[in-house]
Amino acid sequence: MSRFSDFSKEAEQRGAIPLILLAGPTAAGKTSLSIELCARISAEIVNADSMQVYRRMEIGTAKPTLEQRRIVPHHLIDVVDPDEPFDAARYLSFAGPVIEDIQKRGKLPLVVGGAGLYMKVLTLGLCPGPPSDPEVKRRLIADEKSKGLGQLYGDLLRIDPELAARIHPNDRQRIIRALEVFYLGAVPLSTLQKGHGFKEQLLPTIKVFISREREVLYERINRRVDRMIESGLKDEVEGLLAMGYPAELKSMQSLGYRQIAAHIEGAISIHEAVCQIKRDTRRYAKRQITWFRGDREFRPFEADDVEGIHDYIRRAIEQLSTPGMVHENTR
Repeated sequence: MSRFSDFSKEAEQRGAIPLILLAGPTAAGKTSLSIELCARISAEIVNADSMQVYRRMEIGTAKPTLEQRRIVPHHLIDVVDPDEPFDAARYLSFAGPVIEDIQKRGKLPLVVGGAGLYMKVLTLGLCPGPPSDPEVKRRLIADEKSKGLGQLYGDLLRIDPELAARIHPNDRQRIIRALEVFYLGAVPLSTLQKGHGFKEQLLPTIKVFISREREVLYERINRRVDRMIESGLKDEVEGLLAMGYPAELKSMQSLGYRQIAAHIEGAISIHEAVCQIKRDTRRYAKRQITWFRGDREFRPFEADDVEGIHDYIRRAIEQLSTPGMVHENTR
């Protein structure tokens, strides 16, 4: 956190080029819109998708194509392996230097994705919590081995039901950290998060939220899942398993990968897997919409309103930026 705080203070002193956040539910059309916007303003894209950070996970994460990445610089894609831990704190440690570099070169950082927590910590900082204690962590890991992760998740449900409701039962890293925080201070992590308040914005920020009519969005989700299957999602998951990435990994428990792995293991048919992916992705999109609509600083737009979005960003830049530091591209 200190590294990013130092960077934000430096940016403020030199007349900060603002951050632009382009958020929206999965399959809304963020990638194509972001590339179109970058053709109109001097911007580079910073990924804020929690799955596109992983290497070798291409089809199921719907990464921008190599051609799209050639047209516009994309940052924070393919930065960790599937078995590496990655959370909001690590995202912040990666994103801070990248954004600093973009701004120092006089460019606009356009942060694009649907990971609301990543965008929140990027603009408002991390919730303070006690530093990790090796002894407590070792004890929790030993409990996991002897009792199972399900028992630890049950402990979290009892101690901090509010936080447990937001954590997947297989998210080992977050479960252990939440229990560690409680055992170190006897205060639930959800209480610490509420106390933080997330009130002080680190940098001047322009927030845009795009979506589509529900029926249109759901149909786009269904078509995307069909394309993933046709493009070889099953082969991708089989390859990851063969490389030694087990289905229990946090990355492999994500949408698409979890269901296809269950099919490969013989638990469900491919038809059932596809239906579950579509259903769970629609539910995820609904949660994303709820998250971003809860932040009134996000200006809502229809995803196809390119002109309206561009005009809003252009006017906001004029209000926030030091004259002469950011220039609109001529077309």
